[in-house]
Amino acid sequence: MLDLNQIRKDLDPLVQGLAKRGVQFDTGRFQQLEARRKSVQVETETLQAERNALAKRIGQLKSKGEDASAELAQSQQIPVRLKQLEQDLAEVQSELSSWFATIPNLPHESVPVGESEADNVEVRRWVPGAKDEQGNPAHIAFAPRDHVELGEKLGLDFETARKLSGARFMVLRGQMARLHRALAQFMLDMQTSEHGYTECYTPYIVNASTLYGTGQLPKFKDDMFWVTKGGQDSEPAEEGEGKPEDLYLISTSEITLTGTVRDEILPGDQLPIRLTAHSPCFRSEAGSGGRDTRGMIRQHQFDKVEMVQIVHPEKSYQALEEMVGHAEHVLQALELPYRVVQLCTGDMGFSSAKTYDLEVWLPAQNTFREISSVSNCEAFQARRLQARFRADSKARPDYVHTLNGSGLAVGRALVAVLENHQQEDGSVVIPKALRPYMGGLERLVP
Repeated sequence: MLDLNQIRKDLDPLVQGLAKRGVQFDTGRFQQLEARRKSVQVETETLQAERNALAKRIGQLKSKGEDASAELAQSQQIPVRLKQLEQDLAEVQSELSSWFATIPNLPHESVPVGESEADNVEVRRWVPGAKDEQGNPAHIAFAPRDHVELGEKLGLDFETARKLSGARFMVLRGQMARLHRALAQFMLDMQTSEHGYTECYTPYIVNASTLYGTGQLPKFKDDMFWVTKGGQDSEPAEEGEGKPEDLYLISTSEITLTGTVRDEILPGDQLPIRLTAHSPCFRSEAGSGGRDTRGMIRQHQFDKVEMVQIVHPEKSYQALEEMVGHAEHVLQALELPYRVVQLCTGDMGFSSAKTYDLEVWLPAQNTFREISSVSNCEAFQARRLQARFRADSKARPDYVHTLNGSGLAVGRALVAVLENHQQEDGSVVIPKALRPYMGGLERLVP
């Protein structure tokens, strides 16, 4: 969430920043709500002062034995009005909070202004082998098969998944299942042993408060899978627990990893915190518009190794560049061509102030496709989570900065390995870095 106090001091940066993202801010509505809030607060303070003055006057009159009935009658009306003002203020603040919960983060000044992915800016690319005139990987000597055609002869089964669950699911068998597991294990080992992340295992089901904290709710409710409805299917709350909340399947373990610092004030010497987890991710793909219906590119259930950092505000942009490098390291070890792209203002995620996408080369599509997205959310999530730190024992708490990124999406990495390391006979050479995780196996054979 954005800093309301800062916005009240200077509205222009908000209006201009949102305009870069293609969002028009309703200044009239904001000024109207602020006028109501100020009016209520001024009247409240006036009545409180009047109540104090009357109490003093009543005391003086009684000490002199004089009649204080008029003052008493007047003072008895004040609590009634103060109660109403308290309700009015709560309503205004609730409307402001609900509204600002739907407003995205402001872009960092270095983010290119644009409307869509067409305006994203390529930063660099890594192509280990021969290149064509455009700098893309040179064409495979034979007509490349896509991952569906390759995978179906290696243990990738969409028909059974469709019978079990419907469209956009998959079943993996034998060597394909093992390759999928090997990729996840390899990524986890790299992030923990080489990049200093702490491996975590977190819940796959979370409450609404956790999703609000990282920005998935309320804006992206339709993209989530609901598990239960609080107060209907949930068990009654035990004493002291409060009302049950709605529960949801996670769309990424960013939600749970970042949520671990919710309502915490961290000692400054604990920063940075680096966390990683391998988890399934569940997405309804409500806004996908029927894209990528073939194969594994856009699934309702997929696996991902996530990276999260909780850092000092002054070090978050250094951490962002480091995290991009951590994701790149995985792709290089898997010998997969890729490029790094900086997203423009119109293509960034809701909570992000700056984002890089890593896009891996897919020969069958003759293009680069996203395999990782690494974002600095600055204090946007931290304000919603109330995640703070103290620089030292005497310092006032300040909000941490939060960053997240894929290190990597396991399913898309599997797609990239199949397509980039395919052979003319339909076999797939396993990258050397993965072979220890495959029991020394050097290739998948139909």
